Amino acid sequence: MCLKPVRLITKEKNMSIENILSLVGGLGLFLYGMTVMSDSIEKAAGAKMRGFLAFFTKNRFIGMLFGMLFCAIVQSSSATTVMVVSFVNAGLMNLVQAAGIIMVANVGTTITSQLVAFNLSQAAPVFLICGVVVTMFCKNQKIKQVGEVIVGFGVLFMGLSLMSGSMEGMKESPFVVDLLAGLNNPLLGILIGFVVTAIIQSSSVTVSIVLLMAQQGLLPLWICFYIILGCNIGSCTTALLASVSGNKDAKRAAMIHFLFNVIGTIVIAVILLVGENWIEAGIRQISGNNVGRCVANAHTFFKVFQLIILFPFAQWLVKLTYLFIPDRGTEKKKEGFQLEYIGPSSVFSPSTAVVEVTKELDRMANLAATNLTRAMNALITLDEQEIQKVYETEKNINYMNHAITNYLVSINQSSLPIDDIKNIGGLFHVVNDIERIGDHAENVADSAVTRKEKNIQFSQEAQSELSRMLDSVIRIMQYSMDMFSQNDRKHLQEILELEDRIDQMERDMQESHVQRLTRNQCTPEAGMIFSDLISGLERVADHATNIAFSILDEEPEELSGFHTTGNTK
Repeated sequence: MCLKPVRLITKEKNMSIENILSLVGGLGLFLYGMTVMSDSIEKAAGAKMRGFLAFFTKNRFIGMLFGMLFCAIVQSSSATTVMVVSFVNAGLMNLVQAAGIIMVANVGTTITSQLVAFNLSQAAPVFLICGVVVTMFCKNQKIKQVGEVIVGFGVLFMGLSLMSGSMEGMKESPFVVDLLAGLNNPLLGILIGFVVTAIIQSSSVTVSIVLLMAQQGLLPLWICFYIILGCNIGSCTTALLASVSGNKDAKRAAMIHFLFNVIGTIVIAVILLVGENWIEAGIRQISGNNVGRCVANAHTFFKVFQLIILFPFAQWLVKLTYLFIPDRGTEKKKEGFQLEYIGPSSVFSPSTAVVEVTKELDRMANLAATNLTRAMNALITLDEQEIQKVYETEKNINYMNHAITNYLVSINQSSLPIDDIKNIGGLFHVVNDIERIGDHAENVADSAVTRKEKNIQFSQEAQSELSRMLDSVIRIMQYSMDMFSQNDRKHLQEILELEDRIDQMERDMQESHVQRLTRNQCTPEAGMIFSDLISGLERVADHATNIAFSILDEEPEELSGFHTTGNTK
């Protein structure tokens, strides 16, 4: 008589353990599927989506629509916000533009819960086999990434199926039923949604779990509403953590996301407390009394309502962030040299990494061009302070060379968009070319020191020739960096013509200075310095040409018919 109850209890305990393991395993599959899907999408189309993002954010309303689409594809408001934070940190986007994208990003994530409500678990094996076949047998990298997206989609719904099965068993457990029955406080529901989402780092996953539990009758519909609101706040933790080591604007971008969700949650929670029954009845009617569909629709309705009421106040939200993160005068700069556009590891986003490097290289090239001009002026004026500025700037350029190179090595080991991977090799060459230009500026400063110490005189003719050649060299550097940073060919013809002209100038000036030597119009010491200077300027033009052609598949001689013998110098 006593053995039968013991057997039943043991069986119930074993069933509970099996259900818990099944739930955890299903959650693991779901999270892994989400990660694979979003990472693969970002890798396959990250560069193009970044370009669209930069283009569409010029208009706040178009940016809003694109932000919604972008987040719907990536399926992570946190990932989208982190990308926006990295854009702001790098100075590629202002806070008003960021606010529009951040606000609509939340709406895009509701697609996940809508898909879960359709219960596509039965089709999961089909997605898996199709994705595996494409991934294993297709050689095209972009198509392989599409295959990985499909695999991630299949794994996601396999995890959902496993979780749904475990929850069906759990509703037979009195302990689980009693535990969930105690969840009858709106504030507690918001807290649970916040905590779980903050841990999982995905509101889409939390809402999907809530949806499944509601379908199995484990959670009443009304408490699901409050858990969803808590998920909104919990989704902010990723961006907030990412912004900790960023600049003040990066912190403000993350704060916009936080304030938007907190204010929206408070407003909707108050409305729910007042008209909970009416709202639940309305959602049930719209959803055909399908509980899973009710949760998914409530998630979407809340996000859309939050966007409608707060989007007109985007600029006010931006201003509000200044109260939390104020400007106390100018930010105290750290000692030593610093990168401006490449943020710390905490704000790293694979989709923006190459853009940040490009911006930093543009800054480095401007420093090198300015330093070259300063060095050439110091050569004529023999100003000691200007000479010292050249040496100090060269130290900064050397620092940037090492820092950017190390960053390139680091991001090359990460999961970058496919189009960006192709550009990594060219970026290594560009940073080297700019560093070599900086070296030539230092060489000019050395010549200025030699000229001052030995009282070497330059003729007016020589000074005029150096000035003309410098103007052409600076111009080709500007055209090349524009071509590189903007990734277009609009200055290609000017660069080709300038390269030819500078080569001819170098030959003509070498002949002129030999003639001056033979006429005793300059000293051999002055002649040696002059010859080294114009050779150095010609090499600078070669490095500039290399920078321009780093974005092209063709070699200069294939386009112009000439051979740039100095391109390897």
